[in-house]
Amino acid sequence: MSDLVRMHTAEHLLTATMRRLYGSPRNLEMHLGEAKTKCDYEIERPLGDDDARTIEAAVNAEIARDHRVSVMHITRAEAEARFDLWKVPPDAETIRVVSIGDVDATPCSGEHVARTGEIGRFVLRSHEMRSAAIVRIRFGLENPDTPWKPELTTAEDAETEGSVS
Repeated sequence: MSDLVRMHTAEHLLTATMRRLYGSPRNLEMHLGEAKTKCDYEIERPLGDDDARTIEAAVNAEIARDHRVSVMHITRAEAEARFDLWKVPPDAETIRVVSIGDVDATPCSGEHVARTGEIGRFVLRSHEMRSAAIVRIRFGLENPDTPWKPELTTAEDAETEGSVS
């Protein structure tokens, strides 16, 4: 599986996180790369370092849930009622929708991992305000060849995993 496939699926999780936490309906611009990716989002207030840590933790939590990634095809009429079709060609009659567990469903024609645990660790490398209402987020992935689980942080977490005797 290519790094671009992992990055693309991670971008879906980042966009879902930005929508859930900051009300950003979608990314405004994106450059997908094998080593790093950048996405721009419209937000209501500037993001600080605490926000960046929150975003990174939220994306990694969804990766660790090891969601199944699935594809369905729906009619354009159904898609128009449910999704922003800004990237979909206007003459497309059947729309391909990629779903990531209960976290995200988005019209998309790209390749994706089968499960989010295949992505690796999401690392938010930088964030900068491009204007008063646009933030650019750059991210990369670590451990792409090994399914990632977050480190256990408490004895209670370790017990849940069966790691404490």
